[in-house]
Amino acid sequence: MEEWAYKVVLSLSTILSVHMPRELNPHLRKKLTRRQLPSPPILVEGILSGDRIRLAQAITLVESTRPEHRQLAAEVVEACLPYAGRAQRLGITGVPGVGKSTFIEVLGQHVIEQGHKVAVLAIDPTSQLSGGSILGDKTRMGQLAAHPYAFIRPSPAGSHLGGVAAHTRESIILCEAAGFDLVWVETVGVGQSETAVHSMVDCFLLLLLPGGGDELQGIKRGIVEMADIIAVNKADGPRLPLAREAQRAYQNALRLMPPHPAGWKPQVLLCSAHTGKGISEVWHAVAAFFAQARASGYLDRHRRAQAQQWLYEQVNHELHQLFMSHPKVARLWPQYEHKVVHGRMSALRAAQRLVAAFEGQFNSEEE
Repeated sequence: MEEWAYKVVLSLSTILSVHMPRELNPHLRKKLTRRQLPSPPILVEGILSGDRIRLAQAITLVESTRPEHRQLAAEVVEACLPYAGRAQRLGITGVPGVGKSTFIEVLGQHVIEQGHKVAVLAIDPTSQLSGGSILGDKTRMGQLAAHPYAFIRPSPAGSHLGGVAAHTRESIILCEAAGFDLVWVETVGVGQSETAVHSMVDCFLLLLLPGGGDELQGIKRGIVEMADIIAVNKADGPRLPLAREAQRAYQNALRLMPPHPAGWKPQVLLCSAHTGKGISEVWHAVAAFFAQARASGYLDRHRRAQAQQWLYEQVNHELHQLFMSHPKVARLWPQYEHKVVHGRMSALRAAQRLVAAFEGQFNSEEE
């Protein structure tokens, strides 16, 4: 395909990938959801051959909430699992406005020049009012998105906590099976539950802005504590002195943190995604981290702990789906919800009765 034609297709796919809430434009939604996705064997074959279209279709299947799609998605992920696990998984987060998308595009182009293939799973926040997401990361990373050795997948965070989408782990496996040796997860930003990304990646990169005083107070200790590398972005021009001041402040803060289980000493670096200065130093620090993590055995231990956490989360998810779809629970839920909302019953009492109904030990006629 000619380069100009590819860019047109890419732009159209970006526009059509905007996540629509269920109540928005239902006729168009119904038309789009009627499209038949390829069968699991076809998807797996395409993924293993590096077909980015098949990879995108598989991630769409993984992200679907339809029961029949969930079963097919499990087949695809299971088939790809033996071919996954060899990529470096990097989580990238930061305060709003820090320039994550620009940083990722510049860093992505830098690593591709060194012979790497990079997949970026960009998680966009979901509106709590409309249920929609913009999913504009492909637009903000236009040059990287057009590169044949890069794959950018924007996904809505939905109601999932932790700044990541509900099925980011499965998407990581699919990207690794497709031959991407670098998988980066860009989260929605620093928040109370942002730490969930740590259970999915190997290295945690925190992007911050110049000006350490008030910002240092505003960053959650848990985020800084888990950061393997801190990069103060936009360290250029008149902001450079402020960036150096922030660097010293974060270096002092890291001395108060417990030692890293890999024996790694977290670094605080300066960079400018706008000028490109410091980008190679950041990537050198990432490479040094992985070398240390492998040598110490931390990487293997961390991956095993992640797999265990993944199992717990999947069991909780399946149990929740089973519980909410139970006929008695579905029938009793509205009346108990109404009582709780209007202060006529405690949430604890309602939950106990709903669970009892699920177990078949409670009859609503007893009330």
